[in-house]
Amino acid sequence: MAKVAPEGLITALDIGSSKVSAMIAQKGDGGELIVLGTGQRESRGVKRGYIADMAATEAAVREAVEQAERIAGINIENVWVGFSAGGLVSDVAEVEFELGGHRVEQQDIDALLAAGRNSIDPQGRMVLHAQPALYTLDGLTGVKKPLGLHADRLGVHIHVVAADGSPVRNLDLCVRSAHLEVKSIIASPVATGLACLSDEERELGVALVEIGAGITNVSLFAGGMLVGLCSIPMGGQDITDDIASAFGTRRAQAERMKCFHGSANASPRDNHEMIPVMPIAAEDDVHGGMQITKAQLIGIVRQRLEHQMDEVRKALAHLKFEGPVGRQVVLTGGGAELKGIADYAQQALGRSVRIGRPRGLTALPEAHGGPAFATLAGLAFYAATDPIDLRGVAPQQTTVHRQKGMGMVRKLIQAARANY
Repeated sequence: MAKVAPEGLITALDIGSSKVSAMIAQKGDGGELIVLGTGQRESRGVKRGYIADMAATEAAVREAVEQAERIAGINIENVWVGFSAGGLVSDVAEVEFELGGHRVEQQDIDALLAAGRNSIDPQGRMVLHAQPALYTLDGLTGVKKPLGLHADRLGVHIHVVAADGSPVRNLDLCVRSAHLEVKSIIASPVATGLACLSDEERELGVALVEIGAGITNVSLFAGGMLVGLCSIPMGGQDITDDIASAFGTRRAQAERMKCFHGSANASPRDNHEMIPVMPIAAEDDVHGGMQITKAQLIGIVRQRLEHQMDEVRKALAHLKFEGPVGRQVVLTGGGAELKGIADYAQQALGRSVRIGRPRGLTALPEAHGGPAFATLAGLAFYAATDPIDLRGVAPQQTTVHRQKGMGMVRKLIQAARANY
């Protein structure tokens, strides 16, 4: 019989377009995260990251969490949920106070953060994150602990991630309908960056490309925080659909063909390797006579990949990901499991590319150690650190409006402009 969850337990829940996955973890004595149980179910009610069928999604959430509970032998009550739908925006708000040269006291920092909270203008969106990232002293940026230092001016950069309100509320309602308390809803790129990127990468500058089933999020990290974000409404499922359409087969078989035989790179021997294809009209236990070459399959895959990478390249240009050649791109998400995609992306984007996998978790099952589970791992890391958030805990304070009389507050600035 499952026991009640002990204190300090973390349950992460990632609701994607292809799968719903859950992870139960606990902090060890050394601060490490130990995975106690995981669960996964096919996602049937999510399209392009948005919940399109509440009942189907709720059922998948229940089953994934129950599977994780059975493995862990623990009943859980609350979850940290990832949000990956389009409409996410990331900006940096900057606030500055005059101190007159005296030492920075805690009340100065508290007043600064209060002013920063009031300075956020979400422009009708729902704020998911409003976190103080770095402080400034007399214009010097990158100060992490200003307490006790002398300064004429004290400022703070506040990392703000906002999203369209209705999809977030639908996600919250779906999880609560499964009789789970929502601890917090986390923007997927924020969580995934914690699982896949090193502190130095986030500091120096790196682009994270999450290729999900229905959506690709391109996010930019610099100065230790997320500074820019673009969503592209396409992903790995589009490759599957192209295969199914081109060869007249079911999506399930098209997915298997992509996983077992698909690749982003072609070779001469692909013209001689044959792959059987079952037509849609055929019975489940009867193999149709149609066969295709592996080269034909890879041709369909590369055709869609070319379009997707072109959109990623446009997103990187929009985010002003330019400058030194050494800047790196990290691919993650289920779409990053396609054979040869790192080499293909490196040529297509003209950047150094690697695959981002979750790291730093103890007892993580091998099946959940790939890039498809990076967001799930990142949610657990985020919950473990539980960073300061200026929104407060009250639901009605998730949307914060600018108050009058804030002459010392600079307006919300574009993240790319602030960091590049």
